[in-house]
Amino acid sequence: MNMEPAQLAAALDSTALDDEQYIYIYDVCMPPQYSDASYEQRLTQLGYADLEIPSRISIYTDTFENKDAIADQIAAYNASAEEEDQISYTDYIALLMSSITTIINVISYVLIAFVAISLVVSSIMIGIITYISVLERTKEIGILRAIGASKRDVSRVFNAETLIVGLTAGAIGIGVTMLLNLPISRIVQSLSGISNIAAVLPAGAAVILVLISMFLTLIAGLIPAKIASRKDPVVALRTE
Repeated sequence: MNMEPAQLAAALDSTALDDEQYIYIYDVCMPPQYSDASYEQRLTQLGYADLEIPSRISIYTDTFENKDAIADQIAAYNASAEEEDQISYTDYIALLMSSITTIINVISYVLIAFVAISLVVSSIMIGIITYISVLERTKEIGILRAIGASKRDVSRVFNAETLIVGLTAGAIGIGVTMLLNLPISRIVQSLSGISNIAAVLPAGAAVILVLISMFLTLIAGLIPAKIASRKDPVVALRTE
């Protein structure tokens, strides 16, 4: 006889049964419960892991060279392995370094833009100063032409002066930078708490910076030097 759940509950409430009778009714009347999951799946759900088939491996190295060597080995394995056998890995240090490098590059580009503007402005000012020097030394230019100096000689005089200005300015800038490196390094060390941080200007970079300074001053002084070489010596000698 089939009974509804409510009828079965009412019948059980109205009948006094002991524990063994309740267990018998439970075993007979309760529907069977089955699971489609396998034994291994149940073990996995409970947190069991087989060392022979790991789902993830964490590798730690003590140097960046070893990290790069491991990454190269994984890349070489993936190049020769089937797609389903390839290893997918995440280099957290590389991700962090990439983010830091991107930030540093953005800051560097901004600083380069400011420096480029400063160089353009300073080159214009050098050209103006050289042109003022040409105007103030018009009579000297006339004397040079009168004693046999050619237009090229007059132009070389002013070009040599601009080169000397660039050399002097570059040397002063390098000297001031080297002097400021000491207090700047101390300040950075005190703020960061890292004792091995130091601002250093390599000798090769210093020479290149001086050459750039000389080149820019030379370019800025070309037009004033050309104007000086084209002055009429007769008119220049009459200038007071």
